[in-house]
Amino acid sequence: MTDLEMVPNASCVAIGGYGLLIEGEVGSGKSSLALALIDRGAVLVGDDGIALERRGDALWALPPPNITGSLHVRGVGIFDMPCAAAQLSLSLWLEQKMNYTVLPVPRNRMLEGIVLPQLSLRGDDPYLPLRAESALAKYGLPLAGTMV
Repeated sequence: MTDLEMVPNASCVAIGGYGLLIEGEVGSGKSSLALALIDRGAVLVGDDGIALERRGDALWALPPPNITGSLHVRGVGIFDMPCAAAQLSLSLWLEQKMNYTVLPVPRNRMLEGIVLPQLSLRGDDPYLPLRAESALAKYGLPLAGTMV
């Protein structure tokens, strides 16, 4: 088996099969967003680190080998939950303080030679789960082997 590339301090969930990578500084709300999205039907891929694997022209997020199925809920503890791998479609970068723009332009995030769109959102936004789902629908890459 080859060594997997790791994205430290990141969370990831799958929404309808589409992988949403959640990045940001420590304390920015990554695990909280993952928990809120799981409550809305998403599936955990991983928390506090994500393993990456390139499969052809697609990038897959895998549960981290050492903490598979664990989600840290701040102030409550660590919970075990089902998890799955997912093809990455979008990266969100959570900011502590930022102003939203009317027409945001996603940046490019290069991982394992694959360009992934990345959008910044406020980690303390009460509507963050809805914005994250909307961002995935609008800016996410299609899954490999699917028609657009």
